[in-house]
Amino acid sequence: MNNVKPQGFFDGHNDSLLNLWLHHGDNPAEAFFAGLAHGHLDYPRMRRGGFAAGMFAVFVPPAAYLTEMRKRELPGAALNHDPLAITRAQIAILHTLAQDPQGRVRLCRSVDDIEDCLRLNVPGMVLHIEGAEALDPDLVLLDQFYHQGLRSIGPFWNEQNQFGAGVKGDFPGSPDSGPGMTPAGKALIHACNRKKILIDLSHMNEKAFWQTAELSDAPLVATHSNAHTLCPQPRNLTDAQLAAIANSDGLVGVNFGTAFLRGDGKRDGDTPLTEIVKHLCYLMEVLGEDRVGFGSDFDGVNVPNALGDVAGMPLLLEAMTRAGINDALREKLAWRNWLRVLKRTWGY
Repeated sequence: MNNVKPQGFFDGHNDSLLNLWLHHGDNPAEAFFAGLAHGHLDYPRMRRGGFAAGMFAVFVPPAAYLTEMRKRELPGAALNHDPLAITRAQIAILHTLAQDPQGRVRLCRSVDDIEDCLRLNVPGMVLHIEGAEALDPDLVLLDQFYHQGLRSIGPFWNEQNQFGAGVKGDFPGSPDSGPGMTPAGKALIHACNRKKILIDLSHMNEKAFWQTAELSDAPLVATHSNAHTLCPQPRNLTDAQLAAIANSDGLVGVNFGTAFLRGDGKRDGDTPLTEIVKHLCYLMEVLGEDRVGFGSDFDGVNVPNALGDVAGMPLLLEAMTRAGINDALREKLAWRNWLRVLKRTWGY
């Protein structure tokens, strides 16, 4: 890793595949590479913003959300609520992008793959699942998805599934919002450890978080969460949870969503970039400077207007510099910390 020439940043979470599936199902690759009229992330803006690599989430929206999409009559969206079919469709989109004849992006299955992307200045994509509704309790599909490139999984979103319950609740609120994992959920944690798949804590309620901390032998990682002390959203992490992540030598990717940044919890675009920097600095105080990175949640949240989308990332890096974050530390936050924890988790 020390020989890799720094290029841009690693992003722990985005929902670009959902955006492409919903709005550009007929030809997602053409739309992605040409540039989208809406959303936060596409190829031209990734290049402008310095996107080096990141986790591309496969997310199955709730049935009510798809019903609302039907009302809007979005073209190309297969809107039947079939979690497995939706999951396979979004994975297929990722593979279509990675098979681009011009090689403009790559699917990454290892840290070596990510480092190659950094050296060659080609954006890398890591397959992540957010919410395991599509998985069978026997985890046969987990093996199939692993062979298709799956390297990171969050067992829950906000809703309950066969593996347990995600965190939910109103602002301000506690992450202790319901029951933890089912026996199938605990089996999923052990299976991910065996296959060296990263387990994402970001949507776990507090009981599930502590169960994972007890069961898992991997670093504890929250790909897109913030500090509950600064913004008491139920989905943000308490100091006790952050201490557990630090003790495991894990990582937290800072979420750029305004509702997870602001002390008042508002989804307000008029939020300065200093709010992101505040969470970065607070998390570094609690976790140490080697255990903090970015987890934007692009295409899944309302981000500050000052950032806009992925093309605005240089503005965030400038705000970090103004806050006294030097070049070496900025490089850690931008990508080195992520590669360190991925290497510890994946083993290669």
